[in-house]
This record gives sequence, structure tokens and C-alpha cells, in this order.
Amino acid sequence: MRIVPADRTHLVGLVELMSRSPLLRRYGVTSPRARASLAEGLKERDIVLVALEAGDTLGLAWVITTRALDRAAYLRLLLVAEGEQSHGVGGALLAEAELRARASGCRHLVLLVTTTNRRARSFYARQGYEHVGNLPGFVHPAIGESLYVKSWPRR
Repeated sequence: MRIVPADRTHLVGLVELMSRSPLLRRYGVTSPRARASLAEGLKERDIVLVALEAGDTLGLAWVITTRALDRAAYLRLLLVAEGEQSHGVGGALLAEAELRARASGCRHLVLLVTTTNRRARSFYARQGYEHVGNLPGFVHPAIGESLYVKSWPRR
């Protein structure tokens, strides 16, 4: 497996990954919405990473860097293809996303995870993220979110 910065050549695989996700479907993500969102992220120079193996798209990490909140970056999406979960893809994508966020000068990485997604919440806790609180209906009225943060020592 290799992790590379995404570009327009990866859009088809990334759109397929996003539109097939049962979780993202709950948020109303469709192929056209995924394509438009990814195109905007690439245009804005967000950190969009793709995990590839033998031409297959295994996963995606999407980070938006900012100077807000003491130079926090926001992990907009960490998504691993069905059948590829629990094989190290998510951990590798998250580690690379953290490296790139830090290299861009960010001091923290914040993320939201669906409150009912215990598997993801456990994953982020194992990776050193702290649960900050819950935000019911923040992203979608019918879905609760939990806010997590990981901070790095100042250099």
C-alpha cells in the first residue's frame, strides 16, 4: 500500500469510495456531491491523501489546515473502504495526515466522529485523541457528533 497526495486522477476512485460508504450516505453524500466537495478541497489545496494498492482506492484522509483555534487542523474525513478496515489503512492514513498537518505548522488536529460509532471512537482514543465533548445535531440534525483533539508539543 502507498499513500499519496490526491489529485484529479484519483477523483473517480475517491468519489466511488465516498458514495459507497453507509455512514456518508446517512449524511446525504451522493456521487455528484462527493465529486463537487473533493474538487473544491483540491482547488483549495486541502491535504487530501489517498491510500492505493494495485490501482484500488483503499482509503482517504482529508485535512483542512487553519490558523484558527491556536493553529488547529480539522480532519474532515478519514474513510477506509469496506473490507479493508482493521488492516492498518486508517492508521497509516491518519499518521500521514498528522505528519503533513504538523509540517504545515498546525499544533492540533481536531475531528468529529458520529457519537454512536464506538469502533471509530475507540480507534481515535488509541491514536492519542482526547474526547472533548458532544455536539448533538451539529453536522446533521438527526446525528450526534463527538469532538476529539490531539495536540503536539510546541517545537
